[in-house]
Amino acid sequence: MPPLPVNREIAFTIMDVARMLKTYADQRARGLGISRAQWAVLVRIERSEGLKQSELAEMLDLQPISLTRLLDRLADNGLIERRHDPHDRRANRLYLLPAAKPLLEKLAALGQDMMGTVLEGLDDKASGRLLRDLALLKYNLRAAINRNGAQPEAANG
Repeated sequence: MPPLPVNREIAFTIMDVARMLKTYADQRARGLGISRAQWAVLVRIERSEGLKQSELAEMLDLQPISLTRLLDRLADNGLIERRHDPHDRRANRLYLLPAAKPLLEKLAALGQDMMGTVLEGLDDKASGRLLRDLALLKYNLRAAINRNGAQPEAANG
């Protein structure tokens, strides 16, 4: 059997790693009574308090209705609040409530522990290189997506 093309194997491996990391994060987050998706929402709000729901949906690549359900759950649990945007009546801005801080601290420790497991066998230099390489892949993909989005669609004919 001929060797498999390296580029194809890189793509499949990245997808496999991402899927498995999501599964592992879901398993671990469950121990704190939340989902990986809720974890992602909380961390994004922590990084950018006051962002609009629409901005968060775009960041997380979620449909607005899916994000609304996640936000409802987090609000019902007293972790976040929505505030009306003073400049846009249709928009809500998202803020953490004090109860979110201890949970975010536990999630940060959990994330550190998880990534210790995931990166086991890589030294700091290799981890840094991996991060730089993945950032380059992300940059290249974003540029390609933007180029493709800017091209006019072919006429249906």
